[in-house]
Amino acid sequence: MGTVMKSFEKCKIASILVSVAFGIPSLADAQDTETVGIGVAVPLTGVIAHIGQDVANGAKLAVDEANAKGLVINGKKVTLKVIEENDAADPRTATQVAQKLVDDKVVAVIGHVTSGTTIPASKIYSDAGITQITPSATNPLYTAQGFRTTYRLIATDAQQAPVLATYAGKKMGAKTVAIVDDATAYGQGLADEFAKDAQSLGIKVISRDSGTDKTIDWKSILTKIKSENPDIIMYGGEDGAGAYLVRQAGQLGLSTRILSGDGMCTEKLGELAGEASKNLTCSEASLPIEQMPGGKGFKTKYESAFKQPMQPFAPFAYDAVNVVIDSMRRMNSTDPARILAGMPSTNYTGVIGPISFDPKGDLKNSGISLYKYKDGKKELLEVAKL
Repeated sequence: MGTVMKSFEKCKIASILVSVAFGIPSLADAQDTETVGIGVAVPLTGVIAHIGQDVANGAKLAVDEANAKGLVINGKKVTLKVIEENDAADPRTATQVAQKLVDDKVVAVIGHVTSGTTIPASKIYSDAGITQITPSATNPLYTAQGFRTTYRLIATDAQQAPVLATYAGKKMGAKTVAIVDDATAYGQGLADEFAKDAQSLGIKVISRDSGTDKTIDWKSILTKIKSENPDIIMYGGEDGAGAYLVRQAGQLGLSTRILSGDGMCTEKLGELAGEASKNLTCSEASLPIEQMPGGKGFKTKYESAFKQPMQPFAPFAYDAVNVVIDSMRRMNSTDPARILAGMPSTNYTGVIGPISFDPKGDLKNSGISLYKYKDGKKELLEVAKL
């Protein structure tokens, strides 16, 4: 046994000497390196795949930068790896994706994108004790479930809807509104919150209709709304289906202003809805990129890296990864339980600004930005600080 051990030690020393001489990683180096998976759960197919890819790109950019700089946790070199899964913006698929990420032993998850996928997936991450940070889901229910694993880097519909309703009443002079939603947790949730706030301001809801997040023909609903002659139309939903509503309203000669939330407020909307996008006013549940402390630099970096326009949520996904890394550093651990334990005391400055969380996991400081479209491009109207 002693002879064998001496031979092994000689081999190990020889391996290290060869490694030094030729720049090859040694056995010792290999033992001091750990690969850590961070889950990214987004829709990569379907009508909002462009939003999902935007989120995935933001997360990948943060991981690439961390690996390039070098990350050492508890004396070990750590290489981060994005484990990307496509939930197709479907609630059932989202739960399957969540279980797969848990089985793959990721240390945290960035996602999901929609409230309809984020909420059902959250129970699986909670049961596994894995931190979940959504960069985009705004339904208040997500963080109201009492799970200690749920975090959010964006404002909620309970904050977004009052700003939209106040703008409708005070700036647009609306007395009546027709509300349409896509029957998702996000779209219906935002529409419900808006209806409540609009009525409290004296705006009458004269009708309520629903499609789905895959509806491409809104003409029957829009024809009915045209006969009702509301001052404004409020739409709760994403741009994939909502762009058809905006475009078809224009085709029917319906010049009524359309109001919507962050799911519609994308660069892609102008392309999808065309000239009719001029009738849309929408909100983002955050400060505008130009007013984020690191916003302008991040946008330039993003578009240089991916050769495409940035959609709204990439900065939040980028910061979400860095919040996870920050917890790793503070807790000096890559163990999911330790990362989760460090999340409540987060005090990190990212692209979007200062990041800390309330007891539910919601972002403490945010803002709501309102936009219009001109020649298919977003133009900032005003910002409400929260």
